[in-house]
Amino acid sequence: MIPQTFIQDLLNRVDIVDVVGRTVQLKKGGANLMGLCPFHNEKSPSFTVSPAKQFYHCFGCGAHGSAIGFLMEYAGLSYVEAIKDLAQGLGLTVPDERDENAPRRDGPDAATLTALMDRAARYFREQLKAAPVAVEYLKGRGLTGQIAARYGMGYSPDEWNGLQGVFGEEYAGKPVGETGLTIDHEKGTRYDRFRGRVMFPIRSTRGAIIGFGGRVIGAGEPKYLNSPETPLFEKGRELYGLFEARQAIREAGRALVVEGYMDVVALAQHGVGYAVATLGTACTPAHVQKLTKQTDRIIFCFDGDNAGRKAAWRALENSLSLTSDDKIFSFLFLPQEHDPDTYIREYGREAFEGEEGRAKPLSVFLLEQLKSEVDLSVAEGRSGLVKAAQPHLQRISAPGLRLAIVKEIAELAEMTPREVEGLADLKPQASHLRAPPPRVARAPVTSLEKQMLWLLARLPALARSAEMEESKHYFPADTLIRRVIDVLEAHEGIDSTSAMYEFFRGSDDEPEVSDAVKRALEEKDDEMVRLEFSNALCIAGGAWCEGEMNRLIADGSAAGENAGEYRELQARKEALKQRLRST
Repeated sequence: MIPQTFIQDLLNRVDIVDVVGRTVQLKKGGANLMGLCPFHNEKSPSFTVSPAKQFYHCFGCGAHGSAIGFLMEYAGLSYVEAIKDLAQGLGLTVPDERDENAPRRDGPDAATLTALMDRAARYFREQLKAAPVAVEYLKGRGLTGQIAARYGMGYSPDEWNGLQGVFGEEYAGKPVGETGLTIDHEKGTRYDRFRGRVMFPIRSTRGAIIGFGGRVIGAGEPKYLNSPETPLFEKGRELYGLFEARQAIREAGRALVVEGYMDVVALAQHGVGYAVATLGTACTPAHVQKLTKQTDRIIFCFDGDNAGRKAAWRALENSLSLTSDDKIFSFLFLPQEHDPDTYIREYGREAFEGEEGRAKPLSVFLLEQLKSEVDLSVAEGRSGLVKAAQPHLQRISAPGLRLAIVKEIAELAEMTPREVEGLADLKPQASHLRAPPPRVARAPVTSLEKQMLWLLARLPALARSAEMEESKHYFPADTLIRRVIDVLEAHEGIDSTSAMYEFFRGSDDEPEVSDAVKRALEEKDDEMVRLEFSNALCIAGGAWCEGEMNRLIADGSAAGENAGEYRELQARKEALKQRLRST
């Protein structure tokens, strides 16, 4: 895990306005900034960003978080990837948690390689303008200059060393070799990998160019050529067009997975901007996982021939372990004579999206395929259906979906669901079918605690004040506010709303902290916050004194050996009450 101290330091240095402002147009609205929410469609701004709290919140859809959370939600990055992205922008190095004895890569860093890729991409774009054969080819495919510019398309001249003019002496160096842009000949010479091709930059979810795809013009093999595996690019993890499609995916509420670059840009040309493509490989679990971070509905679109059905089946197999009962996976098969590019050019967007509406849900496609392999009219075929279904049922991670499919198989096999589960060796899966693990006892959260929590969310340093140090014993260890106070006291780096929120991410206390943080975005003077916090401590102190006095009365020592302690508590309670009145 990345040390919390590093995360706190990172959030204290980063400016969420800069992070959000790259993709959302923000305008001043009092102490905060407002804009149209990037996570749902709206006409009036309900998305607010607080520079003081380093936090965002949408009053329309409820999305909220720190700069880390924004990158996770908007760009689909993992927690670690988001931290690394922010750190890179600030020139910070994320602490390396690997074993000291683990092998380390000796070569140029990612920033060096992406800078080289950017230079190559600019060169390819410039060459496209001066290449009538490439321009005419794209026009012939129905593409406009706007779409070409949106996807950063270019052209690699049919020359062996065109990139040498871009990189100069660097052309022969190790960094250029590691980009995958060149090929080293066994005789010691180096030449360009892409020659005479329309170029499609492949971007990471952060927008960095990490590879290229090249489509030959006219005859030639291979028709499509991808960058090789490099320190930047792993084709089994990347999807072409995902960076460009993110907003369209959110607006449409779905992502469309196709097989080629040209399918993606042709669909975008006709208004279907939510398509992405695999990169010459089957759709992998990593691909599916990236898409599930963007949307709850994924449509796999393949040609209707045997090759297309095989590709769809591999996509299904790689999706089973990533299913959940709130996500929908479906499979669209176009007529055999069409791919997405040719279909949408011939019939248009409305017809294509009509086809999407007829896509087969994962369960239907799975059962169709399994039934096609057996003869259900005989006992052997029915038992064979269960056997064939076994590995797929075991991999389905969505408990409700698995149960529904088990019931359908049971009906087809003329068995009971319990018999199918037994024959398929299915273990209990859904958490609601098992007793939940014991939880640590937690005292109910009082209204006073909630008030103090949102005041601390505004000014976390209050937990380290002298007044707090004197008053901490008012709160038992099993209370929410005491746990939060102890954390803030022990971590001086948590001095912003966003840092406090990130510390409690994933903990049992996250819901309450999250609610407090959202309320902390309300405009309120810091001096008023300090005063209200001090008053809350007075109220808590009075309640504590009352409780201790009642304890002494209950054990009969209030007027005996502990009479002095009782009078002391009474005096303290009165002093706290007086202090509260004076404010």
